[in-house]
Amino acid sequence: MPRTSPRSAAVPEQLGFAGMPERLFVCTPSKLGTYLDCPRRYRYSYVDRPSPQKGPPWAHNSLGASVHTALKNWYALPAARRGTEALPTLLKSTWVREGYRDVDQERVTYRKALGWLDTYVAGLDPEQEPLGVERVVATKTAVLAFNGRADRIDARDGEAVIVDYKTGRTGLDADDARGSQALALYAYAAARVFRRPCRRVELHHLPSGTVAAHEHTEESLARQVTRAEDAARDIMAAEKAVAAGADADEEFPTNPGSLCGWCDFRRSCPAGAEVHGKEPWAAVEHLERAE
Repeated sequence: MPRTSPRSAAVPEQLGFAGMPERLFVCTPSKLGTYLDCPRRYRYSYVDRPSPQKGPPWAHNSLGASVHTALKNWYALPAARRGTEALPTLLKSTWVREGYRDVDQERVTYRKALGWLDTYVAGLDPEQEPLGVERVVATKTAVLAFNGRADRIDARDGEAVIVDYKTGRTGLDADDARGSQALALYAYAAARVFRRPCRRVELHHLPSGTVAAHEHTEESLARQVTRAEDAARDIMAAEKAVAAGADADEEFPTNPGSLCGWCDFRRSCPAGAEVHGKEPWAAVEHLERAE
């Protein structure tokens, strides 16, 4: 777990009457993850108004959204119609076309996605109803007002299991599942929403057909919640400092690295502008080579 920063150790001063509860930080896994990846990107996304102009849409985001929505709609069908034969219609109706280099690349990607779905759905029990599909779970801690939308929450042996679909990079393993703050927060919230244990989290990688899983303990979930609370304290302190006149660049510094080339705000960030940007379709080019 990252070392708590001096800023994290101090809860920002709250304005209001004496004895009033401290303001909770309203967040999603994406919001927290953006800050942990790069505070400057967080500022551009959530603090600056108007927000700097984003770059063009990403093809890999379009692919992920299309597959996720197709699976959501598959579970919305009556159990008797949940077969692989329903997938072409479902995927075509949810297909997002933005970001691809050209029609040929889009068609190749569509065929690949349909193949992934066909293989994945063939391994599912159409009669088994999850606890939730694209289900919002929410909870509060002393610092956070957390809410997030889980791809799927299964019921297994009296417990809830968090399932997250992945369509991107390969090589996901148990360490990725263990280290995911988002999955841990989903599990923490789901246990409270459904009033049953929720310790197992799974990354279902559709392109490879693999599952990376981790079984949390109460202690490991608590560590992830503490990490999220530390980040929230840092964010609130930085926002308060900027509102009081501090330099926004200093309060929300850049975190230069490999992610800069994929950042929506690369052109607005001095550090990001020095990095060669990725083409919107770069993350799906390998699918053409695999044809």
